[in-house]
Amino acid sequence: MERLQKVIAHAGIASRRKAEELILEGKVKVNGKIVTELGSKVSSNDKVEVNEIPLERETKVYLLMYKPRGVISAVTDDKNRKVVTDFLPEIKERVYPVGRLDYDTSGLLILTNDGDFANLLMHPRYEIHKTYVAKVKGIPSKQMLRQLEKGIKLEDGMTAPAKAKLLSADKKTQKSIIELTIHEGKNRQVRRMFEAIGHPVQKLKRERYAFLNLHGLNAGEVRELSPHEVKQLRALAETGSGNQ
Repeated sequence: MERLQKVIAHAGIASRRKAEELILEGKVKVNGKIVTELGSKVSSNDKVEVNEIPLERETKVYLLMYKPRGVISAVTDDKNRKVVTDFLPEIKERVYPVGRLDYDTSGLLILTNDGDFANLLMHPRYEIHKTYVAKVKGIPSKQMLRQLEKGIKLEDGMTAPAKAKLLSADKKTQKSIIELTIHEGKNRQVRRMFEAIGHPVQKLKRERYAFLNLHGLNAGEVRELSPHEVKQLRALAETGSGNQ
């Protein structure tokens, strides 16, 4: 069950505020009856009409994308650069990314047209864990990795506790591969954390989002999340156990 004004807004008829006005003005019917109460809720089986025109509800879509580098995590770009929705010519619904990955960062990105689902996943209180693999300049010491785990002071505040693991180190080229798991979404956070310890990122990829991974996908490819995966993500966010 969803609030009537929200259903109208999601159908693209009007903004939520305008939808509320239409309800109060008696221009909305549910199952043939005028409804003027803003708290009214409807199910997917109810017939909603606005100004005598039946509402066509957009099907909820949940996608997992392997975002390539050099692509904007947005639906439009004023500089005419490639955006994530350019990879979705078959999708008719108006989906948008949940959170974002930097232009130069590749990896797992979720897209949807379900606003409540997106807000739930993006809220830092719900601690959805995101795992990145970074190729960095130099070889961080154990002490530096512990510092990443405890928290780094950035200009917009301390980062929350994280998990850091050295996957490989090449003494000859002075480069290393590090896995970092965080649950926040500060702007360019992973890159800034590594810069703060003196080991700037040269390449960055988001490998996992909670229990989801990129297995079976190449850069630029997309798959639908299963109903079970959507249900699991909701449960993880709502229980605050996003590390599972």
